[in-house]
Amino acid sequence: MSEATPDGVSYPSYLALDELLSLQRPRSQPVHPDELLFIIVHQASELWFKVILHELDAVVASLAKFDAQRALWHVGRLNAMMRIVSSQLSSLELLPPQHFLQFRSFLGTSSGSQSVQFRAIEAASGLREPHFIAALEAHGPVPEQVKKYLDQPTLQDHLLGLIEHEGTSVKQLYVGPGPTTLFFLAEAFLEYEQGFAEWRFKHVQLVERVIGLGTGGTGGTLGARYLAKTVSQRFFPKLWEARGEMFVSG
Repeated sequence: MSEATPDGVSYPSYLALDELLSLQRPRSQPVHPDELLFIIVHQASELWFKVILHELDAVVASLAKFDAQRALWHVGRLNAMMRIVSSQLSSLELLPPQHFLQFRSFLGTSSGSQSVQFRAIEAASGLREPHFIAALEAHGPVPEQVKKYLDQPTLQDHLLGLIEHEGTSVKQLYVGPGPTTLFFLAEAFLEYEQGFAEWRFKHVQLVERVIGLGTGGTGGTLGARYLAKTVSQRFFPKLWEARGEMFVSG
C-alpha cells in the first residue's frame, strides 16, 4: 500500500499502528526481555476474542432466522478462529519458568480469569453452571458484556429451536436420512466445543509447564488446578446425549 491514498488513509493510519504498537508496556524493572512476548500473546488473544464474539453474534442471528446454511458458514469461520487463538497460545512455550519468575511479581493480581471478553465467550457459548456463575461473581459485579449473554438463550437453545422448526429431532439428525445441513451444523458446533476444550487443555499444560502443578495463579486462583476443572465443561449436552442414546438403544 502506498504511503497515503488520495483520501488520506494509509496502512499505518487505517490500522492505527502508532497507537497499537504503543500499548505494550512492560512493568518489570529493569525490563525483562521476555515480558514483551508475554504481553503480546495475551493482547493478541484479546483481539481474537473480540472477533470471536463478533462471529458468535452472527451465528446467533442466523439461527434466529432459521437459516441453517448461513449459520453453518459462520460456525466454520468460528472454528477457524478457535484454531488460531489456540495455536498462538503455544508461543508462550518459549517462556522458560526461570524467566517468568523474574517478572511475574510485576503482574500484581492480574489474571486471565479477569478477561471480560473470555467470560463473555463462555456465556455466549452456553455456560450457566453454578461454578461458572460463582467464578464470575468472585471478581465483583458481573460485567455488562457478560450479563448480556447470560440473559440470552444459549447456542444449544438456538440450535434446538432450529431443529424443532425443521420438524425433526436431535436423534433424527444421526439416524434419519441424510446427512443433512442440520447434521453438519450440529457436528460443526461439536467441533467448536472440542476446539474450546483443546484450548483449555493447552492452557492447563502451558501453566503447568511454566509455574508447576501446585502453584497458585496471580489472581488468587488455584492456577493449573482451577483450569483443569474447566476442560470438561459442555456447551451442547443434548448432542452428546443423543450419541449415548443411540448406543444404549441400539
